[in-house]
Amino acid sequence: MKPSRRKFLSQLGALGLTTGLAGISEASAKVPLKNPSSFTVTILQTTDVHCQIHAHDELFWENGQSVFRKTGGYAHLKTFLDQERKKMDHSFLIDTGDMFQGSELSVKTTGEAMVPILNALDYDLYLPGNWEVVYYKKSMQQLLGALTAPKVCANMYHDLGEGKKGELIFPPYHIWKVNGVKIGFLGYTDHLVPLRQSPNYSKGIIYTKPEENLAHYVDVLKNQEKCAFVAIVAHIGLSQQIYLANLPECEGVDYILGGDTHERVRKPIQAKFAKVVEPGAFGSFVGKLELNIENGKVVSDHYELLEVNANKYPESPEMKKIIARYEGPYLEDIQKVVGYSNLPLYRYFVIENTIDTLILNAVSWQMADVDVVLSNGFRFCPPRSTPDQTGNIPITNGFIFDMLPVDSQIRTGKVTGKQIQTWLEKELHNVFAKDASQRFGGWMIKFKGMEMKFLAFGENENRVQSILIHGQALSPDKVYKICACERDGDPDDMLCRITEVKETENTPFTLHQAMKNYLAANSPVNPAPLKSAVALDAPATLLTQVSGVDYEFR
Repeated sequence: MKPSRRKFLSQLGALGLTTGLAGISEASAKVPLKNPSSFTVTILQTTDVHCQIHAHDELFWENGQSVFRKTGGYAHLKTFLDQERKKMDHSFLIDTGDMFQGSELSVKTTGEAMVPILNALDYDLYLPGNWEVVYYKKSMQQLLGALTAPKVCANMYHDLGEGKKGELIFPPYHIWKVNGVKIGFLGYTDHLVPLRQSPNYSKGIIYTKPEENLAHYVDVLKNQEKCAFVAIVAHIGLSQQIYLANLPECEGVDYILGGDTHERVRKPIQAKFAKVVEPGAFGSFVGKLELNIENGKVVSDHYELLEVNANKYPESPEMKKIIARYEGPYLEDIQKVVGYSNLPLYRYFVIENTIDTLILNAVSWQMADVDVVLSNGFRFCPPRSTPDQTGNIPITNGFIFDMLPVDSQIRTGKVTGKQIQTWLEKELHNVFAKDASQRFGGWMIKFKGMEMKFLAFGENENRVQSILIHGQALSPDKVYKICACERDGDPDDMLCRITEVKETENTPFTLHQAMKNYLAANSPVNPAPLKSAVALDAPATLLTQVSGVDYEFR
């Protein structure tokens, strides 16, 4: 063990890695509890921060164009939360997942550096997200167990083998008691984790759909525990959260406080049985839900999405010191500049983005002998738009980890044109399915060397209108060489969710190596979107998968 690593673990252990799994918590108030008949409680929510501990450039869509402002950063967030909570008599702070994946610091410390930072923010409740398993089941349990606030999740079970479910890994719900009034929180994470993430990450865990036990727990909270308000804390994506809120199993739920898809819901989406919200990502926003209570009943609610503007909220000295302590051993490497871009880097549009174009260009440059380069439709990674003294935007080692936290091996294989077309139809359905329950949480798959025109809102298996590879129409029987990243646990004949791939082979290069080699030889780069994928019924600036409801991403 390197000295810096040993010292880091020693410091972390000194803080005390304790687990809080109590089912009921009492409110901490500015004033002594007097059991008033009329009062207000506030629920604050963050989600999908992805270990972005410093303020960053954030993209806003205003008047039909991109605008960037500095937001987020845990030291700024600490100041924001302290100021907000001082205004409130009764507040409850939750995070609904993806708190241990997404940065070089997290990777280098296997998530452990995030523990003291999160504990210093005084959260009251946590829900595991789809990426909490990135360091595998045992580490997930240890990391979440080290957080001092309770955790909930009603659909993650220990796998006893042969598909047999054991006990729940976390308690299914938590109750917040304020002046004798109970607020119930029921947790659900993404049941599609074994498909969306590398299969080995979630080995030892069985996930179930929320609707399998939702009605049971709502009944427990409403009729047994007599909760005046029931909220689902969810990490299943806005589309599936809206779908869930329309199911009869959701009757009795008041709100779904969601996460996963980084959507910015500013006005609650009213579904048949519950209202649905989601507060953005990367610590740029905090969701604020106020509940007015009279005579033991919630008589009204008010929700708003608050921006954590880094210029408005100065860094908390306390949090700044904690961050410096744990980031220090890795800071030089994190900040090392490895290349430049002359375009802002972002990953917010459903179809194509500059970050993904940069990755595709790098892998294509490194792997010149392949026909098509593929890259997954990830959402994580905050934008980067601020130039340095060179006039270009610096790309650091740390930002490469932000873009690609898992440094996967680049893998090649051979497929037929028919396989490509079948796979593309499936991938498009995962993004644009009319039935929201069939949508995955990611953006469209990205590719270079191939051009596709499609109907985003067309019929299943008939969305693809044309495909060209190197300017020639796709031939169903022709064999093409493709490359993508290897996923931990996939069969040897699978590549980027394409099955029955022939002659698969790992190359000597990882994604990070390809990025660094490309940037060293080509900076400053110009990763303008390639227009490899063109929707005939949607704009290139499409910012959400969600349709048919009163919602706009901005």
